[in-house]
Amino acid sequence: MLKNKIGSVIGYHQGVDIEASFKKAADTELKACQLICGDVTMQTPEHSAKIKKLSEEYDVEVTAVWAAWSGPSIWNFYDGPATLGIVPPAYRAHRLNELISGANFAYNMGVTDVITHVGFIPENPDDPNYQGVVSALRYLCNYLNSRGQYFLFETGQETPVVLLRTIEEVGTGNLGINLDTANLILYGKANTVDALDVIGKYVRNTHCKDGLYPTTGKNLGHEVALGQGKANFPGVFRKLKELNYTGPYIIEREISGEQQQKDIVMARDFIRSLLAEA
Repeated sequence: MLKNKIGSVIGYHQGVDIEASFKKAADTELKACQLICGDVTMQTPEHSAKIKKLSEEYDVEVTAVWAAWSGPSIWNFYDGPATLGIVPPAYRAHRLNELISGANFAYNMGVTDVITHVGFIPENPDDPNYQGVVSALRYLCNYLNSRGQYFLFETGQETPVVLLRTIEEVGTGNLGINLDTANLILYGKANTVDALDVIGKYVRNTHCKDGLYPTTGKNLGHEVALGQGKANFPGVFRKLKELNYTGPYIIEREISGEQQQKDIVMARDFIRSLLAEA
């Protein structure tokens, strides 16, 4: 297996021509992807076999499954804590079952790593909701551990210290980080390079994305094309090299249409140049 493959996210939901998505990735000279799928009706052994076949045919490795969840999701600082991930008690049990379905979907493809946004984990470890989140994650991670799988936190809603503390308290040994280089900035939680001093040893996958810090107390910062924001990619790549990171660099550009593909190609070339320098 090649180290530091460059790839992109691929969405899998009703109406998507998934073969065209894999072909497009291969035509763009991408060798890896994260598969985003939150529709439990599509997380069947038959769909897993189809994805595995396409992955082999187009030589695009599925490095992780990004397991989305259903229900309300409001991506801001006011409503996010009550709607995102498994932090809100009202949605926790249902979303845990959805994450287990996503893990089974990944397992049937031979994929070890499962990623999601856990939500706004309480900063205060004495918050009554904190231990509930830890217990839920321990339940999920014990299930994954029995199948040789890892659970990865997508960075964003938590400070690096909260992520570190939660990993330590869950304590199952199969937790890691999907380092979204922009989300730490978009949520105003950390400088991406410095965050690696806290959580770097747990990074198993990435979202190569860029962005700007929030300018209001309600809304996230703005995502921009790679190299146009505050993520300091030369510093990130140097730090990951120091940490002996050998995982993939997965491009995520949260726009659509022709400009998205142009930005992905630009990001691919930018990452290649950074890898050569590092």
